[in-house]
Amino acid sequence: MTDERQRFLFVTGKLAEPALRRVLTNLAPRVGFEFELAVLPITVAALMTANWVARHLPKSIQATGVILPGYCRGNLEEVIQATGLPTVLGPKDLRDLPDYFGTSAGKPTEYGHFDIEILAEINHAPTKSLSAILTEAHHYRESGADVIDLGCDPGEPWIEVGDAVRMLRAEGFRVSIDSFQAEEVESALAAGAELVLSVNSSTLAHAQRWHECYPNLEVVAIPDTPTDLDSLHRTVEILQTHGIKHRIDPILEPIGFGFAASLGRFIETRRRYPDAEFLMGVGNLTELTDVDSAGVNVLLAGFCQELGIRSVLTTEVINWARSSVREFDLARRLVYHAVRQKVLPKRIEPNLVLLRDPKLHELGDEALAELAARITDPNYRIFAERGEIHVLNGNVYLCGTDPFEVFERLAAADPKLDVSHAFYLGYEFCKAITALTLGKNYTQDQALRWGFLTVPENSHR
Repeated sequence: MTDERQRFLFVTGKLAEPALRRVLTNLAPRVGFEFELAVLPITVAALMTANWVARHLPKSIQATGVILPGYCRGNLEEVIQATGLPTVLGPKDLRDLPDYFGTSAGKPTEYGHFDIEILAEINHAPTKSLSAILTEAHHYRESGADVIDLGCDPGEPWIEVGDAVRMLRAEGFRVSIDSFQAEEVESALAAGAELVLSVNSSTLAHAQRWHECYPNLEVVAIPDTPTDLDSLHRTVEILQTHGIKHRIDPILEPIGFGFAASLGRFIETRRRYPDAEFLMGVGNLTELTDVDSAGVNVLLAGFCQELGIRSVLTTEVINWARSSVREFDLARRLVYHAVRQKVLPKRIEPNLVLLRDPKLHELGDEALAELAARITDPNYRIFAERGEIHVLNGNVYLCGTDPFEVFERLAAADPKLDVSHAFYLGYEFCKAITALTLGKNYTQDQALRWGFLTVPENSHR
């Protein structure tokens, strides 16, 4: 849509016309198109239908294409037949037109590839029923996990481990076993587990025996203690000598317990083994740090991508990390693209921006005042920007920072306000103040945006 010969007809309603004209007057020269507006006889553009638009458009249109409001319902073919022109839906918010026309980067067509494998651990698996394990495994797979890791507990061996692995394998899952007990590991391997977490000097003899029975076995090599890289090197050398497939995990440690030094050990170990496969357990940061996990996952994914760590083990135990698998699935795509294409990981993956919105839209005082002057009906419009809630209709325009105070003034100005309408306004005010508090965009009758956690909202207006 950047050919300078293109001329678009933008269809809108009476209220949105001034704001749309301002946006297009600024946007069109930058992008390289011409425009004209078709202001149809309707107050709110969101109420349009394709059939209604087709019947109300001008008979003669000097344009190369038609762009309808994003909320327009119905079959666009009716407009195409009426105009003979290509017709598309624009964005739902006219302030998103710059993104629609590509002046913001957005997701490139080649975006979405990755080369980091996610192992999702089912913690304390021996304490759970087989059905609960299967349910959790399906959740992790739907979130993006490639392998289901059965996390075992110290104490008596888990007698159902073989049953659990066979059940998961029958459902098409790849399975790893996380245990230092030889009996548990052997039962899991016999049932079809493909990876053992983990092996150090205390279990090397078992690994050699397992390899004789299962030549395709793969293990994760770890140091005897996190700071003891010499023990890790000895374990790796023995695994190499016996031809046992392995990944190396120098152990990520929590903040305050050697976090920075542990990152250094990953770098040092990579220098020593430039072609080896590595694994990082990211849960030591996501689960053990008082912070929402998405940002942590992106940073660790970036570290892994740059260092060539091609598998991670993650968990979803604590509440602030309960979407970690999905977060890392998005993060691995973002960092793969950034590293491969040599671009900043910015304005590419909005689904990882959860708390605040990537960009705030504001109408401004002048546009709000103009809108208030044009409205003639009694329906309330609500806006939230620059720290204030704004509510307006054909009779009143109020604004303020306290939703209770604004509502009190509104009730005084509209004594006929009924209970159901009051409830609706209260609900929208709540969303608006939440948006103002967190730095999010508020649009009346739409869900607040929470990245990939957004739940669509059905309007009851």
